[in-house]
Amino acid sequence: MDEQTPAGPAETGDASETGDTVGTGDTSGTGDTSETSRSSDAGGSSAQPGYGVGPWPGGPVEWPQGEQYDPELLAAGDTRNVIDRYRYWRMPAIVADLDTKRHPFHVAIENWQHDMNIGSIVRSANAFLADTVHIIGRRRWNKRGAMVTDRYQHVVHHEDVQTFAAWAAAEGIPIIAVDNVEGAVPVDRAELPQSCVLLFGQEGPGLSDEALAAASGHIEITQYGSTRSINASAAAAVIMYEWCRRHAG
Repeated sequence: MDEQTPAGPAETGDASETGDTVGTGDTSGTGDTSETSRSSDAGGSSAQPGYGVGPWPGGPVEWPQGEQYDPELLAAGDTRNVIDRYRYWRMPAIVADLDTKRHPFHVAIENWQHDMNIGSIVRSANAFLADTVHIIGRRRWNKRGAMVTDRYQHVVHHEDVQTFAAWAAAEGIPIIAVDNVEGAVPVDRAELPQSCVLLFGQEGPGLSDEALAAASGHIEITQYGSTRSINASAAAAVIMYEWCRRHAG
């Protein structure tokens, strides 16, 4: 079904259309190749980043026990941009652990113009532990801003707004559109359900009329300067943080 087709590595990178990088490391779709060859989660350079740890001290006899640990990372060091809890863990083990505590909000993004902000929104969704990110429209999206966090975040594709709305209705999840349109309620005063999908548009045009019509609520971010809108990825981070402030405890 299109509305719940996982957007795998070969699909989410858009090198064929725009020359974008597909992301560092494995693009085969296996999901569990050794990560020591993936120079870091932050770009693809072979240089050591400003974070990470070296090989586990003491050699193999001192290695911690558990299926979550990657022997190659223990031997060579872990330069990925992950929190200390996940140092030396295999990627599937990290995803499985995140799955035990994901928040009940989803994030959806319309993707008609290959917006560069999509990757950054995916990165924020990972940071705020969203359940799933939904890409509506074009299947391929620019991964550069995700900084490899899409490997830890569930991402699915919906062919169009209609199939996305049908998925939300079937799941009983209200759609909350985020756009500074007439009638939108400032987020600090708006209802923000615990279970919901936060729907964002693209830089410039914002949400389509069809997307706005599919939503049961419309919210916006109060602004105090001279510009009419703020960057789409910045807006998404603000709304996700506000959801966490209210519901994540």
